[in-house]
Amino acid sequence: MSGRFVAVVVACVLAVPVAIALVGVTAKPAPADVAIVFGSEVNARGVASPRLAARLQAARSLYEEGRVRYLFVSGGLGQAGFDEASVMRSDLVSAGVPESAIVTDHHGTNTRRSGENAAAVMRERGWRTADVVTQYFHVARARWACRRMGIHVVGAGVPRYFEWRDVYSTLREAVALPVYMWRG
Repeated sequence: MSGRFVAVVVACVLAVPVAIALVGVTAKPAPADVAIVFGSEVNARGVASPRLAARLQAARSLYEEGRVRYLFVSGGLGQAGFDEASVMRSDLVSAGVPESAIVTDHHGTNTRRSGENAAAVMRERGWRTADVVTQYFHVARARWACRRMGIHVVGAGVPRYFEWRDVYSTLREAVALPVYMWRG
């Protein structure tokens, strides 16, 4: 193999995670009926991880700024034995978000399931538009999963939070997004 061929292959392989990261870091929220907040780790003490806390802060800001009327928090039972959605709801209520503005999805065990569950609630309540709230590396897949379920995603709330494992997470999304798209 020539050096040029290897360089082209490496460039193509790196282009996917770079594109995924760019989609996320350039995403902006838009006025919507609801923000779909994707779950993340809750630690062994039942406390939201810094990553999840950052998502909740981004969602709360969207609500407080009047960009969304409702927050749909989605997560399942985590490895530590805590229900992510319940922790998310509790944290938002403690921060001043009215319970009536929060819909809790205890069955959002993955991105696809969260999108399915959000779509069902949106149809039931007559909501037409949504922002997704997640880390920058997850925005492309979260949008795709929601749009696949018929949700009109108009924007994304992306917390300004970075940890070194985000490099791994971005590379993982470079595989996960095409797999999600292929599975339909």
